[in-house]
Amino acid sequence: MDYEIKTQGKFNYIEEGEGEPLVLLHGLFGALSNFSHMIEYFRQYNKVVIPMLPLYDLNILETSVGGLAKFVHKFVEARGYQNIHLLGNSLGGHVALVYLLKHPEAPVKSLILTGSSGLFENGMGETYPKRGDYEYIRKKAELTFYDPKIATKELVDEMFEIVNNRLKVIKIITLAKSAIRHNLGDELKDIQQPTLLIWGRNDTVTPPMVGEEFQKLIPNSELQFIDKCGHAPMMEVPDEFNKILHAFLEKLKTQPTT
Repeated sequence: MDYEIKTQGKFNYIEEGEGEPLVLLHGLFGALSNFSHMIEYFRQYNKVVIPMLPLYDLNILETSVGGLAKFVHKFVEARGYQNIHLLGNSLGGHVALVYLLKHPEAPVKSLILTGSSGLFENGMGETYPKRGDYEYIRKKAELTFYDPKIATKELVDEMFEIVNNRLKVIKIITLAKSAIRHNLGDELKDIQQPTLLIWGRNDTVTPPMVGEEFQKLIPNSELQFIDKCGHAPMMEVPDEFNKILHAFLEKLKTQPTT
């Protein structure tokens, strides 16, 4: 399914459906295809929004989790969204957290994290990235999922193209290092929004204990595990993921706002 990429100023984004905005933040190797099942399902109930995060376009000093959080803040202000449900996968979850911590007044009604960095993550390893080694990249892509078949040739080709572009590799490494340095453990107690944590029980990048630690540190949070699932549940088990998220959003409608 192809979606129209809209433009407002320096922002490129997808916006489908009507209702309270469900804003989706992708990770380091994220692509629109990561969220295609979510767009199709939730556009019936929400305004589904995906801003294209400028992973490769920020100047090197701004190429950080904080720089991306600043971008999200400006995007939300420019679009004038209210009552946002903010969802982040992997690095996108980390960006969502930093945005909320820096802007407690942000118009965010709930937070959804899945395989989020911010506490701990296994990176691509010391030897990453091996340029020109397609087989290495394919194996790394497969490790993201419980079922290696989810790492399609198209997905591996996308990753391979990124790691063979010298400038993109520099930006990716800079962002990855920024994520590792920017540990949020001491700050998570300040997150006010109802938070849903959806974790793959077989996630090897941000293992299950990371989801448990997030639940311990974020005051108003609940954790749902999905069996036989890796680092990107919305791709690997979309039906189950959408069902859990939909139930959470429906429950919020019945809760009185403070």
